[in-house]
Amino acid sequence: KFDRKNYFYADLPKGYQISQYDEPFAINGHIEIADRTSQIEASNTDKRQATSDKRIRIRRVHMEEDTGKLLHQGDSSLIDFNRSGVPLVEIVTEPDFESAQEVVEYLKKLQQIVRYLGVSDADMEKGNMRLEPNISLALGTSHVALGKNDKRQTTSELPPYKVEVKNINSFRFVEKAIEYEIKRQTEVLNEGKTPTQETRGWDEDKQKTVSQRVKEEANDYRYFPEPDIPPIRLSKSLISNLKSQMPELPDLKLARFIKEYNLPKYDAEILTREKEISDYFEESVRAGKTININPKQIANTIINKKINIETILPAELIRNIIESKKTQTLDEGKLEEIIDKVMKENAKAASDYKSGKENVIMFLVGQVMKASGLKLDANTVKEKIKKVLQ
Repeated sequence: KFDRKNYFYADLPKGYQISQYDEPFAINGHIEIADRTSQIEASNTDKRQATSDKRIRIRRVHMEEDTGKLLHQGDSSLIDFNRSGVPLVEIVTEPDFESAQEVVEYLKKLQQIVRYLGVSDADMEKGNMRLEPNISLALGTSHVALGKNDKRQTTSELPPYKVEVKNINSFRFVEKAIEYEIKRQTEVLNEGKTPTQETRGWDEDKQKTVSQRVKEEANDYRYFPEPDIPPIRLSKSLISNLKSQMPELPDLKLARFIKEYNLPKYDAEILTREKEISDYFEESVRAGKTININPKQIANTIINKKINIETILPAELIRNIIESKKTQTLDEGKLEEIIDKVMKENAKAASDYKSGKENVIMFLVGQVMKASGLKLDANTVKEKIKKVLQ
């Protein structure tokens, strides 16, 4: 059901906001992100190999109407009412974050899911997605490992205050705002004081948060049921129907790409970041299947060549891969002549190879290809060079 949230502020001229209080649309969800703490603790810190996940719990998802937009200029504030009354969805997490970087990773994952679902473009420059971290610090927080999954959980109670930083419109700014607040609140706590519970804004020019208003407690809003909107009753069959219409979400697609196409996790993550790219990849795989172009070749081309999927169709991509695989031939005597010349010009590289530095062979292959001016088969050239060096 919908409720009226009563408060007076310049961006809410009617004195209340239509929102949801005790019965929101959704509760008790979660999103999984890479567990950065375990990554740091692990001996292998390569992100490509990280497998541990951390669960960020979602307390509630509710719908409410947007307020006006405040524009602060010096000592004055202007109000833009164009977005006032437009419905928005607010997603509220539990306090499960241990760093600003984890917050950014969660937000990027959330943006990805919203885009996959086609709910919104989640374009922050256009105001489609706004970020509002609530930051508070607890002294003496410890983490407890629970069982083999090492799920971390704070043993201290939540602090008696929180500071909300409103309307941030970039991942970079949200990271800066959180790190600034951690520093600012630490200084206040070290003085034996409790930070004021308030709403603050991020000032990019000054690289700091600035106070906007003292934050109210929930009971100060005098919530009561919205009289003009009756309760919404969702049947199990409707919910089931909606679920059946959902597309494959990023985590499932990632796991499928690794298993079905035998891709490394690193490649699969890049290809599934955006639904459009993942769709393009799969269409290219279908086009290449009949002529034995394997998925790994296609993935490498899309990732390494930074293919513009707007201008190059999947069929054209496959043609380009076929063309790139075609090689030219050179008279054997002429090839040996070029190799001899390259060996003399790169005597040190040849010497390094003979002394055991085998990776230098690819440098010599490149020099021979360059000197020939032709697109020769790299393996043929490599074997010829080895023969000469031996």
